[in-house]
Amino acid sequence: MEFRSKVIDIQVGRPSIVLNESDAESTGVRVHDRVKVSFSGQTVIALVETTETYVGRGEIGVFREVKQSLKLKDGDSVSIAHTSPPESLNYIKKKMGGALLSRDEIFSIIEDVVDYNLSDVEIAAFMMSQHFHGMNMDEIEALTRALVETGEIIDFGQTVYDKHSVGGVPGNKVSLLIVPIISASGLLIPKTSSKAITSPSGTADTMGILAPVEFSPQEFKQIALKASGAIVWGGRLGLAPADDVLIKRVEYPLGLDPYSQMLASIMAKKMAVGASCVVIDIPTGRGSKVEDEDEARRSSADFMELGRRLGIRVVCGITYGGQPVGHTVGPVLEAKEALETLMGKGPTSLVEKSTALAGLLLEAAGVAAPKFGHEYAKKVLESGKALEKMRQIIEAQGGNPNVKPEDLQVGQHKISIYSPCDGYVTEVDNSAISAIARIAGAPVDRGAGLVLYGKRGRYVKKDDVILEIYAERSTRLSEAYNLAVQKKPVTIEGMLLHRVPEYT
Repeated sequence: MEFRSKVIDIQVGRPSIVLNESDAESTGVRVHDRVKVSFSGQTVIALVETTETYVGRGEIGVFREVKQSLKLKDGDSVSIAHTSPPESLNYIKKKMGGALLSRDEIFSIIEDVVDYNLSDVEIAAFMMSQHFHGMNMDEIEALTRALVETGEIIDFGQTVYDKHSVGGVPGNKVSLLIVPIISASGLLIPKTSSKAITSPSGTADTMGILAPVEFSPQEFKQIALKASGAIVWGGRLGLAPADDVLIKRVEYPLGLDPYSQMLASIMAKKMAVGASCVVIDIPTGRGSKVEDEDEARRSSADFMELGRRLGIRVVCGITYGGQPVGHTVGPVLEAKEALETLMGKGPTSLVEKSTALAGLLLEAAGVAAPKFGHEYAKKVLESGKALEKMRQIIEAQGGNPNVKPEDLQVGQHKISIYSPCDGYVTEVDNSAISAIARIAGAPVDRGAGLVLYGKRGRYVKKDDVILEIYAERSTRLSEAYNLAVQKKPVTIEGMLLHRVPEYT
């Protein structure tokens, strides 16, 4: 059927069109059906949306992806035709039934994710099937290889070392110390990092305060080789692009992170940069993703087995994850604390975790003797070599190598929360800390976040400051404060937790 094009110059992330509901009904097309859209000898497969008013009868609304593919302008005569759903949809349904998928079936699904041949609903079905039925190691290996082979692969021409965390702990800015420690020790560590999905700041958000983090694959390679290290956002590099689609369209909206997908996602990014040896940080403790040590050991075994299959040596560090790392949460606040720590002024928890994980990588590389990696990493940090290397990395990425902590501006609106009594801090709620920082505006408002003074085990007196909240907007600060009062993110022995019945 022929339609007049109406250009909707909005990018929606996949080839899509809009039909008037009456036209869709008369042609037998339903929402999320696929159609062939043709113009001037060119064809693109697009997903269908419908409207009662925005597009009139006889019109076809074309979003930017279709407009650019077919070089359309308003009023062009466009034809559409039915097309069959991809075969990969049958494999998704198969997995939904709990069956095992073959390598070819998994590759077919991931290729269609990358090519935007699957709708968000169909992608969500694939992720939910992983969540409920899981995958065995053969499937996870196939998924990992499919993620890698459908994207860019960067060859640095030498041995590559890397580090990654399974996440779940706010304030985990350790990569900003580990990367320069490893690089200053003579090893190449081109670290690709994520931006925040459900946390107040991802590593790329924090590093983005100190230097640009978005580069092409070739730029990334040049930077990393020049400085022997880098900390960049993986989203611009085209590494495992299907994973970025899955995160953006399913994991983030649904708050879903299937275990099999997490394993494949992390290892695919490492494989895509040619990593030979990787340290995986698995924080464990109340409020973290992995709440007990037995589960952390099982995850470690899975990471090591997957690494063996992929030709990557994996060493796992099970770390304490029951409260934030250091004292700050939020992009600017975390960048300040990381820089202060590199300058020898940071909190013990951040120093210990960073140097312990860096030490594992140094031992695996043969730079430090077994059991002496932690001590070696501490000496690199204390000598100032890590700070010097971090400044080289910042400069190579286009930032100011002479940046000082006081140059980094936090949100201008601040409020303090005080201890209601004398006593020891007995509990810090990770999820509440993250929620408060996000309500304050982090990571979008880069100066938003919080400083946690009352960490577990600390003795505080009545009216001591236990938490400071920063925001760039006063309305955000009020919302964050109200949430902090409601959730009580810090528990002090003896404090009143609730009144029953509630005040009216």
